[in-house]
This record gives sequence, structure tokens and C-alpha cells, in this order.
Amino acid sequence: MSKRMRQYLGIITAIAIYYLIHEGAHLIYALFLGVFKQVRFLGLGVQIVAATERLNSTQLGLFCLVGPVAALLAGYGLLTATGKICAAQSKVFRACMYYATIALLFCDPLYLSVLYGFFGGGDMNGIALLIPERIARLIFGVLFLINAFAFWKLALPKYRKEFSA
Repeated sequence: MSKRMRQYLGIITAIAIYYLIHEGAHLIYALFLGVFKQVRFLGLGVQIVAATERLNSTQLGLFCLVGPVAALLAGYGLLTATGKICAAQSKVFRACMYYATIALLFCDPLYLSVLYGFFGGGDMNGIALLIPERIARLIFGVLFLINAFAFWKLALPKYRKEFSA
């Protein structure tokens, strides 16, 4: 398989993994509380719809927070497993995990610190019920910087070595 095809497959897989983990966490929490309504498909995106009118502020805030937390934890898991991932024989697998690590570490911190202001609140609407919006933006901005540093120092050198071989 060509390098370009591995990259495309890696990006598509990363998007699928991100949505599965992020929206899957929302789904599990909604099912746990008995407020799940439907899965809504929005172009390239997916959204879990819950009966928010049946949730108190804390429950709604947690519903919105579990998706980003699950994605970040999965990203940290992949970051920790970088050495084992890079030891895998499959270049396709390595490419998929490379892009999945990037998606899981950076999508939510970037969106919740900066981009949501341009595209709509999404999860920030509920997170702001738990902590002030400015503090949440600051926390996610700091997480973005920490994740960037960790990826740059821990994962990127290993992936560069494996991809150049």
C-alpha cells in the first residue's frame, strides 16, 4: 500500500476512533441515566441526543464532560503505548494509531479552548454548568499545550524513526 493511501486510511480511522470514544462515552452516560433519545448523524459528525430536560445541571455538565475526558484518556493510553505500536509490523496499523493519537489528544482541547466560540458551544455549554467557561477554556488550552509537548517529546521521535525506515 502506498504512503498516501496509508495516510488517508489513518486519518479516516482516526476520525472513526475519535467519534467512537467521544460519542460512545456520551452514549454510555445517557444510557446509564436513562435519558438516551437518539444518535444524530450530522454530515461527517455524530451526536448523541439525550433528554436534557430530565437532567439537573450537574448531570448535564457531566454528560458533556465525559466525551472529552474519555477521548483524552484514550489518547494518553495511545501515547503510553507508542513504543509497542511502533514495534508492530503493519505500517497501516502504525499510521492509524499515529493519527488516532493526534485526534484523541488534540481535538477536544483545541475545540473547547478556542474553536467552539466560532462554531457553537457543543460540550462547552454543559461543562460551563460545572465550572466557569473562562476557567474551562483555560484548562483545555493548558491541556492542549501539555499534550503538544508530550506528543512532540514522547511519540513523534518514535513515529519518525519507524516511518522513515
